[in-house]
Amino acid sequence: MSTTSTIATSAERRATVSTEDGVALAVREYGPRDADLTVVLLHGHCLRTASWTYVRNALVRRYPGARIVCYDHRGHGDSATASPRTYNLEQLGNDLRNVLGAVAPTGPVVLVGHSMGGMTVLTYLSRNPHEIGTRIAGVALLATAANGLADGGFGRLLRRPAVSAFQAAVRRAPGIMHHAKLMACKVFAPIIHSAEFGDRKVSPRVLALANAMHNETPIVTMAGFLSAFMDYDQTDALTVLSKIPTLVLCGTADLLTPPSRSIAMAAAVASADFVLVDGAGHSVILERPMEVTDAIARLMTRASSVDQIEGALSLVA
Repeated sequence: MSTTSTIATSAERRATVSTEDGVALAVREYGPRDADLTVVLLHGHCLRTASWTYVRNALVRRYPGARIVCYDHRGHGDSATASPRTYNLEQLGNDLRNVLGAVAPTGPVVLVGHSMGGMTVLTYLSRNPHEIGTRIAGVALLATAANGLADGGFGRLLRRPAVSAFQAAVRRAPGIMHHAKLMACKVFAPIIHSAEFGDRKVSPRVLALANAMHNETPIVTMAGFLSAFMDYDQTDALTVLSKIPTLVLCGTADLLTPPSRSIAMAAAVASADFVLVDGAGHSVILERPMEVTDAIARLMTRASSVDQIEGALSLVA
């Protein structure tokens, strides 16, 4: 595993992290390298780090002393594509470990995941429970679920035979299916808008950004991860989150990961900060970035306080 960094601007550092299986992940870093707290933002399916633009910029302004890290999942954004066999949540958990080892090998970390990013966080924690309360100081689960994704909301479509047929068609002719995907995006734009943005009007700039991210995602990536969602279950990972500050947030109009999923997660975590954003859909981080930023800021404050207390106690001991 290796990291190659170049300076893009005074505020942004770009890096390429090579995973254990040789996939190049595009990483963006903001804030001091020697920060006392690192916040890692993980994006959702068919998105990229740009989905965090408004939240990230607000966090950088509000916490200039913190380090903010974003990266594109394999097959997304500026990261390299990979074998479709690796398009699963277990592999994304391994990729997160590689990123942390390369750009934030020491110090407390807060993991913030939106949608598939939240599922990646839970998968990572289920494999590394010893890091909770030691390495991982806080967790935010935004518009995501711990299980039952295919049992409610639009997620029920995952179990339809048409999804399996779609995946098979992509494997046979990805080029043709990519053009079909672009056409489908136009045809189903009103449905997608409702599912992602709820019942509130959003700015054309936000819609353009969301549509661009969806359209630019390779069809093989889009189809490959669908199987990972069908039987996903990380309920057991929730029990250990009671050890650290945890945020659970979703929009009341989220049709992809309905509020019932967030309610169940928050109920399983002692003292979780549970936030319902009224009228927001699945793309809550784009639609209501200031409310999301406020909630993450509270989490960062709680995580920093806990880390400082534990550090003081270790010195006394």
